Amino acid sequence: MDRPERWTPVSRLGGSLVIALYLLFLMYAYRDRTGFLFIDFVNLMIHEAGHAFFSWGGHTLMLLGGTLGELFVPLLCAAFFFFHRQTYGFAFAVLWFFENFLYVGTYMADARACALPLVNSDVGDWTLLFGQWGLLLYDVRIGHFVRQLGWLGMLGVVGWLAYRLYRDARSVAELRPLEL
Repeated sequence: MDRPERWTPVSRLGGSLVIALYLLFLMYAYRDRTGFLFIDFVNLMIHEAGHAFFSWGGHTLMLLGGTLGELFVPLLCAAFFFFHRQTYGFAFAVLWFFENFLYVGTYMADARACALPLVNSDVGDWTLLFGQWGLLLYDVRIGHFVRQLGWLGMLGVVGWLAYRLYRDARSVAELRPLEL
């Protein structure tokens, strides 16, 4: 399969709609106080499958496997869309990747408190991992840092898509013949 040289163009209508949808999603995520967005139902299934998938590597890798799965699946999707230069698919996959940081950061910040609901135990993955690594006292700081990375990444995706919209709309305008 040949890799296309150029990204698929972003149309004014399509790009504007996608950017508007992403901005609405970011507003929804910003206003959410539960730490669990509707897309996290999908992320949770991938998280749980990640534990099983990475169980071959011992206890620590199995615990990390949930988060690794949540991050690898969108990254693999992003790599596919990047290879095929599919602008909208790539933007969605990267936005999904960074959205996972909100979910992961929320659970990291809860490592000591253990107040958030868990699927299959009373002790969260990050409680065990941070305890094992001697980082439990820094759970809130680490969690907030990870969440901030997620926000920066998602805003970066929207910015990249807006840049592509501007650039592609400008290219189309330059190619139009003069009307006399």
